[in-house]
Amino acid sequence: MAASSALSFSIFSSLILILLLTIPSGSCHQINFSIKEVTIHDLQLAFKQNKLTSRQLVEFYLKEIRRLNPILKGVIEVNPDALCQADKADYERKAKVPGSQSRLHGIPILLKDNIATKDKLNTTAGSFALLGSVVPRDAGVVSKLRKAGAIILGKASLGEWSHFRTARGPLAWSARGGQGKNPYTLGEPCGSSSGSSISVAANMVAVSLGTETDGSIICPAGFNSVVGIKPTVGLTSRAGVIPISPRQDTVGPICRTVSDAVHVLDAIAGIDNNDNATFKASSYIPSGGYGQFLKVDGLRGKRLGIVRNPFFDFGNNTYLNQTFELHFDTLRQRGAILVDHLEIANIEMIFDYKASGEETALLAEFKISLNAYLRELVSSPVRTMADVIAFNNKNPELEMINEIDQDHFLSAEATKGIGKVEKAALSNLARLSKDGFEKLMTNNKLDALVTPSYYASSVLAIGGFPGVSVPAGYDTTGEPFGICFGGLKGSEPKLIEIAYGFEQAKKIRRPPLFMP
Repeated sequence: MAASSALSFSIFSSLILILLLTIPSGSCHQINFSIKEVTIHDLQLAFKQNKLTSRQLVEFYLKEIRRLNPILKGVIEVNPDALCQADKADYERKAKVPGSQSRLHGIPILLKDNIATKDKLNTTAGSFALLGSVVPRDAGVVSKLRKAGAIILGKASLGEWSHFRTARGPLAWSARGGQGKNPYTLGEPCGSSSGSSISVAANMVAVSLGTETDGSIICPAGFNSVVGIKPTVGLTSRAGVIPISPRQDTVGPICRTVSDAVHVLDAIAGIDNNDNATFKASSYIPSGGYGQFLKVDGLRGKRLGIVRNPFFDFGNNTYLNQTFELHFDTLRQRGAILVDHLEIANIEMIFDYKASGEETALLAEFKISLNAYLRELVSSPVRTMADVIAFNNKNPELEMINEIDQDHFLSAEATKGIGKVEKAALSNLARLSKDGFEKLMTNNKLDALVTPSYYASSVLAIGGFPGVSVPAGYDTTGEPFGICFGGLKGSEPKLIEIAYGFEQAKKIRRPPLFMP
């Protein structure tokens, strides 16, 4: 019965997608404005100068999704109300309705498909098991986006269940979304916020939201040459987000520029009564917001830590070695102080998913958190993790269970809450974080740790620390890579200054050519 229901909803969703994407672009006036690679500022200026409407913008993105998504698989479904929302935004702007001058007003945004929306869109984490489920309310971050006047364009694809169904499956695959592809190489886009990064990189949207537990924003941002902000845990609400761990989960923006990502962060950060962690983290939010830290000279006087072993051990890859040495030179030239050849205590254990205790903690937290999320749904084909496992077993072709297993689900279901073993794991993670990254930062009076790509994701993840990934180059095969600036809790203002200063100094990002 559940499989039949899921298939019916799948057909319905596909029909909606086809109907929306076949709306003729000629239904609006000629656009005398180049939309590709634009920033939020560019779009708002075009709105103000009557060069563009939100309807035209949404129609452009729907056309690009129709053209590119069959190959890239970055979008799971589009919002059947997106054009209505665009018309509403255009009316409000013309009528000068209060709030219509906000930065995100009339701007389409894609949401990772684990972020709930109380509308006609599904929220499924890429799984057919949740297709047709009804959420009780918008996720906290979605409520804030709607308040800012943003248009919810649709749901982005992802690694199924935020790549926590299995430890061995593809990073960017889900049963509903298929296998996501990097628009630069048509290869690996990383995950689990794969679709959010793919879609922004490929100009199927300018702004998206992703989530991270360990690397799921930082990694795909680097792989797809976009900017990703992983906020301090609790800075943005996780309420209404299909969870893995309340201790590590965070929601953040993925955009093409640091400034766009910062404007989105300004809109979604803050207190949510449905997420207790936001009350404490709200003390980190600066008066006047984060936009004030978009400073071209933001690198001046910043102390940046370099841990060469293991982060910059590129072996025989002289290109990466040379590229990052040039980046170090740029950081120095822009006034940063590089504190080189540092070490993080017990870094080998932090990198060992099992020995550190991260896996043990996450599995137990996953079962508790997911069951709580499923129980709160208004209606759903599944109500517990055990139900999801049973659904996958009953629908092996739909969920490709024989090709891509569910070992994490099975291991999580076998846990019995937070017992002695889990408490010991949590204690060890706290010790590793305190004696490692925190001590490195405080003893050396660092503003940020500089690392390539996603290499330090676990260091940041286990302590709930923030990080910003910025495009750093393209390797000899054309695959993008990023540079990550990570800091202590609440250090987003400094990280934004550093990331923006680097971005403006280098201006590395270029649009993809969609060539293998």
